Amino acid sequence: MISGPQFPLPANEPEVHFGRGTSAASELTKALEQRDVVEIPTVIGGKRYFSNEVVEVRAPHDHQRLLARIHRPSEAQINEAIASSKAVARDWANLTHASRATILHRAAEIVATRSRMKINAATMLGQSKTVEEAEPDSACELIDFLRFNAYNAQRVYAEQPISVASAVNRIDWRPLEGFVYAVSPFNFTAIGANLSTAPAIMGNTVLWKPSEKSALANYIFFEALEEAGLPPGVINFVPGDAELTTRVALSSRDLAGIHFTGSSAVFQSLWKGVASKVDSFRTIPRLVGETGGKDFVLAHASANASEVAIALIRGAFGYQGQKCSAASRAYIPKSLWGAVEQELRDCLAQLKVGDVADFSTFMGAVISEASHQKLSRVLSAAKEDPAVKVVSGGKTWSEPGYFVEPTVLQVSDPKHTLMTEEFFGPILSLFVYEDNAWSETLELIDATSPYALTGSIFCTDRFALHQAEAALVNAAGNLYLNDKPTGAMIGQQPFGGGRASGTNDKAGSYLNLLRWASPRTVKETYMPPREWQFGA
Repeated sequence: MISGPQFPLPANEPEVHFGRGTSAASELTKALEQRDVVEIPTVIGGKRYFSNEVVEVRAPHDHQRLLARIHRPSEAQINEAIASSKAVARDWANLTHASRATILHRAAEIVATRSRMKINAATMLGQSKTVEEAEPDSACELIDFLRFNAYNAQRVYAEQPISVASAVNRIDWRPLEGFVYAVSPFNFTAIGANLSTAPAIMGNTVLWKPSEKSALANYIFFEALEEAGLPPGVINFVPGDAELTTRVALSSRDLAGIHFTGSSAVFQSLWKGVASKVDSFRTIPRLVGETGGKDFVLAHASANASEVAIALIRGAFGYQGQKCSAASRAYIPKSLWGAVEQELRDCLAQLKVGDVADFSTFMGAVISEASHQKLSRVLSAAKEDPAVKVVSGGKTWSEPGYFVEPTVLQVSDPKHTLMTEEFFGPILSLFVYEDNAWSETLELIDATSPYALTGSIFCTDRFALHQAEAALVNAAGNLYLNDKPTGAMIGQQPFGGGRASGTNDKAGSYLNLLRWASPRTVKETYMPPREWQFGA
């Protein structure tokens, strides 16, 4: 049971708007113009370590701009971080929920106020996000994760069994026995905050390995946690080499869980790594992962063509398509295609790609040279493929940054590789189907991709909509009706998918927090029997 203050249901953090001439725009511009290079250390037990193994962080849209230097930890230091987590685990678990929640609430207030522009600017520069993509992520969603996780943990702790006249029953919501390894991706600053603090609010200690691409914004958040009173060692910030850090974490007997967001291939390798040595751990580790997607948009003949086109643009090209929820395959009926195609062409011709510090930019650069090269190869092959028509876009360039034009490709084969593989970039593939092939198209969507993360259906025919919901029941963990498949809000649309998209543990909800607790049921009998015979 919980004791102390009862925290109210939070409201979603409102977005700050950065219109021309506003004080917010001026303040953010000043933060974006800051040229100091940040030295990002490994932080173990509150102590900062600076090493000779340094990785540079440069703006993806401007190769010449050095933002930070990451000081990678050694193998010995990663082991020291695990030992630090173990040393503080009992004290952290013994704190009341109110004490842990207060730290999260204070961190949320720090980000919401004096650190807001700094973390937004770091996200924009380090991850090449426009202001319209950064503010909902590194400010609003991050703050929501902290507040809603504190509230939802309270809900978990309040869940108790029935007691009877002869005995009292309770559940002790214990943390896991060991540390949680949190591995966060480059694309959302908020995800790093959630992966590390969701286990922590349930009393766990955490080894946090952020992506190198998001390490600057993640470090700013970690500093906010420290300022909010997070005890040293509860979350150790370890921006190490992925292979080395993972090997050390999986070699520890005290690994109790993995909280992961990233590619399906990496998560599956983590799963195999744990499974191959499961008997060596103190307890069977909990694995929670949200991974890739090949997310669909399906339009019915009853849909509005303009609404479909706008959803495709926003869903496919927001943050350069580098969202696991991004629209990357679409199915458009022949009767709507002419109007949808024309609006796509018209809108994309006006869409600005470039420097994210220019608030009129819609798309920045893709995250890395490796991503740029991969997407360039995909587009080059598509242009030579007789089964593919380039509806719009298709260009790439590498100066001053890694830019890929928003691209729409129409395929004649609905099973084409472009419709099945995740590319994690601004490439939308679509298939035009005959209007009378609605039922067959539903079967096609469900069977085409190994993923099942998000999807959307545009349809005003209620019978057809009901049929689609039923046919695609397992095709997406988050299904949107007459809306784009991106933009899940904490507290409103718990997020996660199944199949190759992960464990569907719904980030931001109490369902995720349940994975970081090991409940103990306790029964206390008032009058134990004094005779061995039944009925005596």
